[in-house]
Amino acid sequence: MREIGIGIVGGGYMGKAHSVAMSSVGAIFDTYLRPRLQMICARTNTTAEKYRKAYGFKTATSDWNVLVKDPAVEAIVIATPQTEHREIALAAFAEGKPVFCEKPLGSSLEDARIMTDAADASGLPNMVGFNYIRTPASQFVRRYLANGELGRVTWFRGEHTEDFLSDPQTPASWRCTSMSNGTLGDLAPHMINAALALMGPIRSLMCEYETVHEKRPGGDVINDDHAQIMCRFDSGAMGHMYFSRVATGRKMGYAYEIHGTKGSVRFDQEDQNSVWLYRSEGPEAERGFKQILTGPAHPDYEPFCQGPGHGTGYQDQIIIEARDFLLAIEKNKSYWPSFQDGLQVAKVVDAALHSGEKRSWVNLA
Repeated sequence: MREIGIGIVGGGYMGKAHSVAMSSVGAIFDTYLRPRLQMICARTNTTAEKYRKAYGFKTATSDWNVLVKDPAVEAIVIATPQTEHREIALAAFAEGKPVFCEKPLGSSLEDARIMTDAADASGLPNMVGFNYIRTPASQFVRRYLANGELGRVTWFRGEHTEDFLSDPQTPASWRCTSMSNGTLGDLAPHMINAALALMGPIRSLMCEYETVHEKRPGGDVINDDHAQIMCRFDSGAMGHMYFSRVATGRKMGYAYEIHGTKGSVRFDQEDQNSVWLYRSEGPEAERGFKQILTGPAHPDYEPFCQGPGHGTGYQDQIIIEARDFLLAIEKNKSYWPSFQDGLQVAKVVDAALHSGEKRSWVNLA
């Protein structure tokens, strides 16, 4: 067991989540590497110092360059808006430091390609923060599919729907300012990552997107409020995905349904400790979807709780990510999802944007 100095760039919503995760991961998973909260970076010295005291870091700064170059910082977590990911990641790799980057990998396909090239050239461990696919329930579904339990998979439906901008009187913010901050750039990567993880590569797609509320108090909206993708996977299966930040009533609608020749499965993040499974076996009169409550028999559940049905939460997903990042550093190899996986998501988003512009099908090959 040895300590490793962690530097986190960004102290807000995700910065706090990663700080708490790094504080907890050693006790929960008994990791060989034990994080030391070395330095946190925020926009101003005042906010950086506030986060330092609140989260337990040794030092704080308002200049991410200082954090990246500090010898006591041995691994870096990027928890800033996606427009800043590229510059920070490239600097970190140049200093020889492993990088965990929040999703999406960059603000464009070009960013993602440059960051992935730098990661590959460095040979350093790297990961992207697609946390929702890490619930014990979704990990179970991924293994279930990989083992062929649903037979030949024929159809996938996924969504990532929230309602934080459903009220047209909600003031305009940075989320309304560019396509990289719109629904395809911000929410869609999570479900696209899930589709790739569960179903494999996407062969072709058609996308449409639109702005529902073009004007808000304080400014115009110049990006998409919701979008939908119809796709065909390399396996031959059909698929459909819908993403929205104006889906009234939906708070964390990260959900999917998958049909196969031997059964079906359903999952909804708003009930993240349940999977609904249908198996095409037994008398027809006795068939139906069965609710499976996650427990110690499911991946990464037992370290948090020994009671079936007691459940895990959002913060636990981030702790599982922290465990994998530390393992990647310990083993000196990248764990899934790596920058390469983030690049594949960026390719799908880019194809969707082009499809929406042309209003036609796009091949991803």
